[in-house]
Order: sequence, then C-alpha cells, then structure tokens
Amino acid sequence: MATPHTGDIRVGVIGAGIMGADHARQLRAWVPGAVPAMIADIDAVRAATVADELGARSTDDAEALIADPGVDAILIASHDSTHADLCRAAVRANKPVLCEKPLAPSLAESAELLRDVGDGAGLISLGFMRRFDPGYVELKRTVHSGEVGLPLVLHCVSRGVTSGPGATSESSVTGSSIHDLDIVPWLLDSPVVEAAWLAGRQSRENTTLQDPQVILLRTADGVLTTVETYLNARYGYDVRCEAVCETGTVSVAEPSPVVTDRSLSRGIVYAADWRPRFAEAYRRELTAWIGAVATGAQNTALATARDGLVASAVAEAVITSMHSGGAFVPVSVPTITES
Repeated sequence: MATPHTGDIRVGVIGAGIMGADHARQLRAWVPGAVPAMIADIDAVRAATVADELGARSTDDAEALIADPGVDAILIASHDSTHADLCRAAVRANKPVLCEKPLAPSLAESAELLRDVGDGAGLISLGFMRRFDPGYVELKRTVHSGEVGLPLVLHCVSRGVTSGPGATSESSVTGSSIHDLDIVPWLLDSPVVEAAWLAGRQSRENTTLQDPQVILLRTADGVLTTVETYLNARYGYDVRCEAVCETGTVSVAEPSPVVTDRSLSRGIVYAADWRPRFAEAYRRELTAWIGAVATGAQNTALATARDGLVASAVAEAVITSMHSGGAFVPVSVPTITES
C-alpha cells in the first residue's frame, strides 16, 4: 500500500456503468472516510449524470482522473479489456487501486501486468467480493473448525437471469465463473491444481454460448469441486455453495432473508442481478480497502493482484479443457520476475 492518508480518501471511479455507479453510491452512503470525488467514463454524459448525483466532478478521460491531484485512490469498474492498462497507470501515479475482476482478460495479460509493475503490485487490490460475504465467511469458518470433519466435495452454483451482450462460452468463464475459481481455493486454503470443462444439453434461451456449463476443479488437498455456471437461468440471480464433509454438510443460506406464505404456496424472491445479493459483501470490501488506503497497510482480507493472476491461470486451464474435449488440464501459474 501507499503512505498513510489524513482526512477523507478522495476516490476516483473509472466506469459509470452498473458496477461503477453502484460502487460510487456505496462509497458515499456506507463507507466512512471515503468521498467519491471524480467519475470517469468514455460516455461523458453518463459520467456527468453519476457525478452530479454524488456531487463529484466528471471526465471522459480515465488517465486524467488517475493523474488528478484531487484523487487519492482509484476504483476501476470499466470494461475488462481496460483493467491492466489502468492498473499500470495507477501504479505509476503511486495511487492505491481497487480493480474489479478480472485482473485482465487473459493469463498472459495478467502476467505481463505483474511483471511491469513489479513491487508496485502491492498497490493493487482485486474485487473478489465473495471473500467478504457473511455467508461465505461463516462457511469457511465452519469447514476449518473441524465440526463436520474434513471437506470432501464442494458444489458451487452461479445462475443469472440473462447474459450480457456479446457473451461467449469463454467470457462466461473469465467474467462469471472467475468468482468461483477464486473462492474455492480461498474456502479450502488449497490451490486448484487441475480443471476440466464439461457441457451437456444447451439451453434454447441463448445460442451464442454454451449455457449452462459445468467446471470441475481439483485442489491440492484432494477435494473435488463442481461449478455450475448458468447465465440465462431466467428465474433470478441465484448463487449457492455447499461443502460436503465427513460427518455433515455446510451450505451458504438462500439469498433471501424472508420466506412468504400465500395463495397455498411458500417461496422467496430472487434478485434480478448480483448487486442486492452481494450488497453487504461490497460494503465490507470497500470499507476494508478504504481502511487500508487510510493506514497505508496491506489488508490481508483483500484479494491481491497475485490472487487475480492465480484465478486467471485456473480460467486458462478451464478454457483449454473447453477446447480439448473436457480433459483435466493442469493449472500453471506463471513465475513473475520484475522486468
């Protein structure tokens, strides 16, 4: 991390779309000591709209935002393809950065970024917010407590209402499954050593990608994990995780805190996207990041640039399997030396 700051942390948010605007609002409403000071987006009108709502300045030039003396820290929520270059610019400016996942669209680009920034990688935190979700935190605590014996199998499910424009089978892995590729080794405290990609019947709701997909992960501790990713499940945003252990199971609870009984039925209401489901996780993540920026200390709960590189390595193994008949592919994390 950079040197400690006094006073409020003035955050520049790059990307004024769904995620960037939500982060800026969360910073304003929920994170003590943080001020969304400037919003950047290639769409100047969109940037200005969000900035006006929050009393911030706006620009259509992300590099200008990073260089601005009125910005202390950078939050990147722009298109995946921009992440690596914007992280480089933030490190050059010696400003802490929280970058939404993925670190870069490919393993090669992620490795190149880490080689380029060298020790400056410590300025980069990555937005794997599930590490802050109360359900996942409690699941990890229970698994490691020994209360239900050793974990044997993990089952992960990530379902959405509809995929974004231009989604492909590969981007489903790097843009959605990537959360599971990070959270599984985090939950088990064991790295993924091999991965396989499988698919069965394709949903007729979307023909531009294989949907759903099933990923198999094997961690160094011998645990096998299934990851179902279904972007066009239609019925709602639904994330599940269950650890099957020697003497019991542990599951992340259903996303809704309320069960409704009416008209001879019982049910819950699903969110339309990820924001309501992980709102508390985002708040805790942002609070941890701002706290680290303020003190100049590394918060070990935050995902690092190295964690992003490792997740990209698992994703590459999955995509290699996708194009290799579903065979298990070893995960190979590049060795990074400073350029």
